[in-house]
Amino acid sequence: MAQCLAPSVQWQMRLTKNAMEPSPMTSKMWNSFSLKPSRKGALKTSTKFRICASANGTINRLEGLLNLDVSPYTDKIIAEYIWIGGSGTDVRSKSRTISKPVEHPSELPKWNYDGSSTGQAPGEDSEVILYPQAIFRDPFRGGKNILVICDAYTPQGEPIPTNKRAKAAEIFSDPKVVSQVPWFGIEQEYTLLQPNVKWPLGWPVGAYPGPQGPYYCGAGADKSFGRDISDAHYKACLYAGINISGTNGEVMPGQWEFQVGPSVGIEAGDHIWCARYLLERITEQAGVVLTLDPKPIEGDWNGAGCHTNYSTKPMREDGGFEVIKKAILNLSLRHKEHISAYGEGNERRLTGKHETASINTFSWGVANRGCSIRVGRDTEKAGKGYLEDRRPASNMDPYTVTGLLAETTILWEPTLEAEALAAQKLALNV
Repeated sequence: MAQCLAPSVQWQMRLTKNAMEPSPMTSKMWNSFSLKPSRKGALKTSTKFRICASANGTINRLEGLLNLDVSPYTDKIIAEYIWIGGSGTDVRSKSRTISKPVEHPSELPKWNYDGSSTGQAPGEDSEVILYPQAIFRDPFRGGKNILVICDAYTPQGEPIPTNKRAKAAEIFSDPKVVSQVPWFGIEQEYTLLQPNVKWPLGWPVGAYPGPQGPYYCGAGADKSFGRDISDAHYKACLYAGINISGTNGEVMPGQWEFQVGPSVGIEAGDHIWCARYLLERITEQAGVVLTLDPKPIEGDWNGAGCHTNYSTKPMREDGGFEVIKKAILNLSLRHKEHISAYGEGNERRLTGKHETASINTFSWGVANRGCSIRVGRDTEKAGKGYLEDRRPASNMDPYTVTGLLAETTILWEPTLEAEALAAQKLALNV
């Protein structure tokens, strides 16, 4: 029998162990089957329903409706409005019908939600307004249906505290920042957990697999856990129009990474948040739990980061290495400000071990993954390129991180005394 794609058991009918015995089935259920005379005992899909029986003895009749193409009958589309919830890391969404296909967020209406149910507003004044900001194709519904990344405001038009996009948009719209065309490439690591036990996928329940070593970019049933989820997410991102550039299995088994970019300015945050939403939906369908915790398993296991590669137009041009070193100097002087905004629980990850720098000390180096900021060998050789900020945690807000990098390296100017002291300390020779 073919295996069902949709796992929700509340909409499935149970078969007995012997699916060919009609006695336990109602006449209505039996009438949805027919037998091929040429193959005794074989099941044939009726013209009215597409029957899909799974290995655990269930029938699902929703697949046809879920895949139904409504475009020949209506111009209306479904828009899934997506926003960030009260924790700052959770994604929420709800659907509405739009009268016709749209191409730009400005064509979409603002909407509202109950902020008291997401931890973003008091019960006596709970209305929060959604402003559509970015549109992506919907890989779940297909057709001309869309996903809409929104940010959230009070009815008076003020961004609510968890709306980090508004501040980032302000930074990226500054003429000085615009002129430098900031590029970002973000490496989002994540961990897949078994449901109920909240233990990494592929790990023995309550026990540990073999030590790290064979899992990074590995292949095989004893090394790679969750590849189907990673591949499904990859294709869903490409379909949606997300600028995904690659994926790989990570050092800790059950942990994966995808990369988004290069993206310009505010687009980087929009694409990461939409990619996270797709991953939440795919793991939901797979019955697997997604976590962005920066250190999901204590001990001798790698944590999960969100390394952020960054460059400006002057960095990418001849002589750009000197511009990169000046940016590193600025970043060293605002290390505490960046760390405080780089994700919850990051102190459990940034220990100086497992390819991290200490959370308390700023450092940089060429090809050194144990530093706060890494510069690649190719950048050093070419004398231009980009830097990698390895400090952000996997649960960081991409709007906050990208906005801070642009602010610190383009808009913020240190005092001459602080600059000279930092240059001496870091041996930047600027």
